[in-house]
Amino acid sequence: MDERPREKLIHHGKQSLSNTELLGILIATGVKNKSAIDVARDLLALAENDLNQLARFTVNDFCKVEGIGPAKAITIISAIEFGGRRESQTVQKRKKITSSTDAYRYIGHKLADQSHEEFWVVYLSRSNQIIGESCVSKGGFSQTVVDPKVIYKSALERKASALILCHNHPSGNLKPSQADLSLTDKIKAAGKLLDIQVLDHLIVTSESYLSFADDGLM
Repeated sequence: MDERPREKLIHHGKQSLSNTELLGILIATGVKNKSAIDVARDLLALAENDLNQLARFTVNDFCKVEGIGPAKAITIISAIEFGGRRESQTVQKRKKITSSTDAYRYIGHKLADQSHEEFWVVYLSRSNQIIGESCVSKGGFSQTVVDPKVIYKSALERKASALILCHNHPSGNLKPSQADLSLTDKIKAAGKLLDIQVLDHLIVTSESYLSFADDGLM
């Protein structure tokens, strides 16, 4: 393997680098008898060579690998987060959501790698322009408690005409629970009284997402 990934990137482009080499650049320096590439290889092995699993690592998880301390861990976490925000910015520049894919690209990265459940709401104008988003609830591994009054208080303050609901399943299971379906119906019913439409509800995992609207569950 080419042990000089920086030069490889300069001469052959970023696409020529393996995940190990890209990670090695972030790690920058190795330890006794181990190069930065070796440390990167050990880190990926700890994550079972799964980048989604790596993205869920905490600072403490990274520090389990010899050659990585808090400073390097923070550098890697920041790089992963920076990449996730790129997807959100693409939709944000258009300022409009026209599909479940747009909604996922805008808000999904905030939830995909969380180890606990979070419930977010995206607020939209009548023409589906993005007004903003907020986290309305955080919970444990398997559930979170959501109060529709909190959602609609924020919606009215923003003068929103429509909402997209989004929460994650840290378990990786995309199938909506009966509680998910009931909560969606409850929030929709409250919205009808206020003339605020619930356009979709996304369930997000580290791998993918499910759209209630696309699957006929709205």
